[in-house]
Amino acid sequence: MRSLRFRLPALFLLGIVLAGIFAALISLRLFQTYTRDQSIQELKREAAGLSRLYADAALRAVDEGSGSIDFAAPKLELATGDRIFYLGSSLFPGQDTGLTRLAEASVPAAVRDLSGPVTFEFTPPGSNRAFLAASAPVRLEPESEALGAIVVAKPRTELRDQWLPLVARLALAVAVGALVAGLLAWWLSRKITGPVLALSSAADEIAAGNYAVRVPAGEGGDEISQLSRRFNEMAGRLGATEERERQFLMSVSHELRTPLTAIKGHVDAIRDGLFDDREAERASLDVVASETIRLERLVGDVLDLAKLNAHRFTVHAEEVDIGALVAQAHASFGEEARRRSLTFRLDEDMNAPVIVTDGDRVLQVLTNLLANAFRWTPDGGTISIGSSSLGGTVRIDVCDTGPGIQPDEQERIFVPFISRDNHGTGLGLPIGRELAVALGGRLELESTVGQGSRFTLVVPERRT
Repeated sequence: MRSLRFRLPALFLLGIVLAGIFAALISLRLFQTYTRDQSIQELKREAAGLSRLYADAALRAVDEGSGSIDFAAPKLELATGDRIFYLGSSLFPGQDTGLTRLAEASVPAAVRDLSGPVTFEFTPPGSNRAFLAASAPVRLEPESEALGAIVVAKPRTELRDQWLPLVARLALAVAVGALVAGLLAWWLSRKITGPVLALSSAADEIAAGNYAVRVPAGEGGDEISQLSRRFNEMAGRLGATEERERQFLMSVSHELRTPLTAIKGHVDAIRDGLFDDREAERASLDVVASETIRLERLVGDVLDLAKLNAHRFTVHAEEVDIGALVAQAHASFGEEARRRSLTFRLDEDMNAPVIVTDGDRVLQVLTNLLANAFRWTPDGGTISIGSSSLGGTVRIDVCDTGPGIQPDEQERIFVPFISRDNHGTGLGLPIGRELAVALGGRLELESTVGQGSRFTLVVPERRT
């Protein structure tokens, strides 16, 4: 009873049946009104005709001095199929016309007035059925006083007999329509609930951790097909997310284990007094300090990414000298460039502006970009950093002569936890892009395989 497979066709069938019944009732009512109007018109025509017929017969009897008539009421009733009554003075004095006479009390006052045609309902004497009747006054001359009135009537049951076949046909039509609607609703419910059940089963699989599950997606553009395709896309993204998280945990575990192992080893050595001189002990402490900074940077990256994803990141507005900031970033990597024999060039912009932005976050983005460039540029290569102003924006370029990035990987490298060489956490570039957006700008990439890459930080030029 609670299943859509039952409820959907049941509701559909109920709606069709109710609509059919409603339409049938309206049709029946219209037909009843139509048949009643037609019967009344027919009775009025018959009453008028018989009134004229009896008036002519009465005049002829007076002119010829004869009281006989050449027609009988039973024959007229047989010809018309209706009952014929008479109300008023005798048309043929001393002779029975064969018409059933009505007492004045049995008809409405409008009929007794003999003023004109009247339609009404009444129960004739000796009958227990209601009749629909029409009366027409009998006048020997058009302007003369009416002698009486001819009343033509038919039982109301005859009207019912006219629309009863229609009721049977309408009932049959509703039944056939309900059957066809039920079959269509059953087919439609299976077409809808089948994919829904498949989606429900697939959702259970995903809840159990099986992200490889997929549901059949139809070729049509209906909502179920779209839902199936979106579900498959969601399952794929969840699987990719799980894989990235797994890689992230492996990477973070490795990155944390390496400095922790080094710190633990040096601390144990110092604590056990294994160093003979102060110089060796100081060198060991330097290693501990360096690895501690590395740990701090890793934890800071993870926290920054979490804040950016949760939109809880705060940007501070301050005056920033772009030229000085670029020079600071260049200076922080100068020693590594000398150690690896890299050409590290600073393209100074003598017109570098002072703008309002978050200088620490801009420097963080540049540091991430430079760290990525130094990581991928081989010894003896070239790295450059420089700024320029164009169209209300400040552009800071970091270029390298590394291996370049394949077109199909240029978007993937900005996905968190993805590392092209499976070393490191893969957080630098994703954090850089998110920071650029938080600063109101963007991070652009141009790369040619075998020649190198250019990363460009674009921030709005809000001058002081």
